[in-house]
Amino acid sequence: MSPKKLGRSFLYAFQGFYSAIRTETNWVIGIIEAIFVILAGIYFNITSTEWVLVILIIGIVLSSELCNSAIEAIVDSFVATEHPKAKIAKDFAAGQSVIVVLAAAISGTIIFWPYIQNLLR
Repeated sequence: MSPKKLGRSFLYAFQGFYSAIRTETNWVIGIIEAIFVILAGIYFNITSTEWVLVILIIGIVLSSELCNSAIEAIVDSFVATEHPKAKIAKDFAAGQSVIVVLAAAISGTIIFWPYIQNLLR
């Protein structure tokens, strides 16, 4: 890939981030939650392994939200009125995001709970 094409790829990616921040409430909530989790990681001085897991989880959650939004946009661009198959596609995409968020919440609890317990003692 040429440097020019690579540069355009990054430009398009950042345009996607900017568009998501402007239009997708759940993505903005995810960014805020990610900042909170990163600050908690700094405060509790989590281990390197825990940092790797936290960063991966944040990336998976934010990517999942972008994929959900992309699927909804694609479906909406092809279907002018509500269609049962379009609803299924959108519901599946939303369900996928919920699964990822629940898994992230459980993982975050497993990582941070011992630190919180120590703080409360």
